[in-house]
Amino acid sequence: MPSPSLTVAVAQPATVAHDLPANVRAHVAAVRTAAEAGARLLVLPEMSLTGYELDADPVDPADPVLDPLVAACRAAGVVALAGAPVREGGLEHLAVLRADGTGTRVAYRKTFLGEDEAERFSPGDGARVVDVDGWAVGLAICKDTGEPRHTARLAEAGVDLYAAGVVDAPDEEDVRRARTLAVAAALRVPVAVASAAGPASTYPLTRGGSTVHAADGRLLARAGRRPDEVVGATLVRPARP
Repeated sequence: MPSPSLTVAVAQPATVAHDLPANVRAHVAAVRTAAEAGARLLVLPEMSLTGYELDADPVDPADPVLDPLVAACRAAGVVALAGAPVREGGLEHLAVLRADGTGTRVAYRKTFLGEDEAERFSPGDGARVVDVDGWAVGLAICKDTGEPRHTARLAEAGVDLYAAGVVDAPDEEDVRRARTLAVAAALRVPVAVASAAGPASTYPLTRGGSTVHAADGRLLARAGRRPDEVVGATLVRPARP
């Protein structure tokens, strides 16, 4: 039976370009901070394991460098949704990796790519939902959040929570808020958005401001603009239509 409530955290760890071990350490710290607040699910930004570097090497979910993240998730009882480029079957994707006590695996591949991203990466094959304690968690990456087609596919699948990892410029706050509220209204579920903080090669500065919103659009938690902030909220599972 699904848990009636779920505590979700959003994190915006400091990233070091092209330094997977350093970024894994930052993710481990975020997992521990989230666990201290009672979180069961931790959502992280797009490409959080590499930084938003479009030339970053693909991350192999089976790479032992990820073992400390798996161990931290196991010890804390946390499911972490991290961002990374991956290579599968000769194609490269921007992906969500699910890390938990059993290991790390690709959970979702970004469907709607930015123009620069599409020069290297291939789109995924559609919306995906993962189970966390009986909650159906719909996954999205950045541009997906502004595409009604993606939201509609998750509505068809049936979700209890929408979780997205994004990278935004500081002047895109109004756009992010509008997209978040539109998704909450369309799906009638809470929305957790982890937004990168700090510099990236494509962005001199990213926005931060990770949030958790209730299904009715109320703001439940919000991080500031600095890297390494983790915030969260306890959600009540929404009634399905």
